[in-house]
Amino acid sequence: MKPSLKPSSSFSLYVHLPWCKAKCPYCDFNSHAAEQIPAERYAAALIADLDRELPRIWGRRLHSVFIGGGTPSLFPPEVIHQLLSDIRARLQPLSAMEVTLEANPGAVEADAFRDFRAAGVTRLSLGIQSFNNTHLQRLGRIHDAAAAQRAIEKAMAAQFTSFNLDLMFALPGQSMDEALADLHTALQFQPPHLSLYQLTLETGTPFASHPPAQMPDEDTAADMESQLRDVLDSHGLPRYEISAHARAGEQCQHNRNYWLYGDYLGIGAGAHGKITQAEGIWRSRKPSRPESYMNDALSERETLGEYTPIPLEERPFEFMLNVLRLTEGFPIHLFTERTGLDNLLIEPQIRRARREGLIQEEAGTIRPTAQGLNFYNELCARFLP
Repeated sequence: MKPSLKPSSSFSLYVHLPWCKAKCPYCDFNSHAAEQIPAERYAAALIADLDRELPRIWGRRLHSVFIGGGTPSLFPPEVIHQLLSDIRARLQPLSAMEVTLEANPGAVEADAFRDFRAAGVTRLSLGIQSFNNTHLQRLGRIHDAAAAQRAIEKAMAAQFTSFNLDLMFALPGQSMDEALADLHTALQFQPPHLSLYQLTLETGTPFASHPPAQMPDEDTAADMESQLRDVLDSHGLPRYEISAHARAGEQCQHNRNYWLYGDYLGIGAGAHGKITQAEGIWRSRKPSRPESYMNDALSERETLGEYTPIPLEERPFEFMLNVLRLTEGFPIHLFTERTGLDNLLIEPQIRRARREGLIQEEAGTIRPTAQGLNFYNELCARFLP
């Protein structure tokens, strides 16, 4: 019997703004260094992109918007204001819709935080990475430690009660004391949410081609991560996702929708999306080069980018790749609701992972153990076709 799918009523919108002042050597995102940004033309292309997508999601409520990049805070606040107004005019936003904007601690962008708040942004995500000037230079960041602290102060002064700080660890030449010092500096600001990432050498980046010297070995990085996460737990920021910690009620709702295998539109250069319809689950990907994207979006063509169905045999792995990032796990019935497949299909893999101590099951909820989070890739591999 053909599996049935019932699209959820709510969904998220991801908006990609692809420009930065400079490209960091570790970054594998679709971002491009530029002196001048065609902000108004790009915003018009985004809305033209959204207009093409409307028939696929008509009638669903918009519960979150995430404006990522790149460095979205380089865009003028008035352009962001108009963009959000145009999105609200076309969709059905929830009254308490979360709107996140990624920002970097450059002085120009930080001065605009109040205007972003007035434009409708409810949450900032600040790319701090480190408060150590030596490590910031090695990472290719254009801000220093003082600018990072000023940016946080300006975000708080702009009445962003909800904000996230990004920190990285296992940096070239970083000691345990330096990693802990970065975290304790961040905690002085009492952030409601903190994302903690290990520096990895991603394929295609300058760091992958020319690895920096003095990279910590795996054991050192694992020990560093363990101590950092213990400190976060002791400061009321428990881990709720592989890379994220938050105070009660401050989890990023947009990202939780990803991890719960929810639906989301992606608009912008290189943006990805996932939409469930009665006949299947579809992935979308938009043209990655900004100029090509704008030309295509503002043309008369009917479709923009690529749309591919997710085969039945790949859905269990895709589902688990997302939900097993969450420490809370997922109710087993969600597998059927989000994939259209019977729970019995994954029962052998669930039993095996439970025997191996990678997951635990209680009252119909499956969640990764601490060991399962530590061996996340191996756990998810159990569900490959």
